Amino acid sequence: MGTGTVMDVDGTVEFCMGAIAESYPPQCTGIPIEGWSWDGVDGAEASDSIRWGAYALTGTYDGSAFTVTGEPMLLALYDPIASEDPTGGEAGGATEAELLEIQEELPARFGENSGGYLGSYPENARLWVDVVWDDGTLQQAADDDYGEGVVIIRSALRAVEG
Repeated sequence: MGTGTVMDVDGTVEFCMGAIAESYPPQCTGIPIEGWSWDGVDGAEASDSIRWGAYALTGTYDGSAFTVTGEPMLLALYDPIASEDPTGGEAGGATEAELLEIQEELPARFGENSGGYLGSYPENARLWVDVVWDDGTLQQAADDDYGEGVVIIRSALRAVEG
């Protein structure tokens, strides 16, 4: 399951879970969506050949594309359970300079072929990193490279049961 903006530009449909340019129409780069149809879907806007809307989607992710398997829900109506804070709210031990240095490396290291880097920010002496998907592999790599708990990986897509 994931939340974000579905962007359809001339029939090429993407699921954007990161930053959205606030132009009109908006712009973003996401992962390809398979099995998408606007039929019966509320909340979309359009301008020329571009159509978009914000939704919670259920489906599968194969590492390169998201396949929709359930009915889209307007994001404004979606009320997710908050994710558990893996740090327990405790501060880390890294300096701001260390975190900024790590942050500079991440787009290349956690890029297109290794989880889909969406963004990062330092907070509470840790670097919080958002990616499209992490099954634990990226978090383990970050722990191995930078020390446990210095970088916290958060996956935009989450596994759901049922």
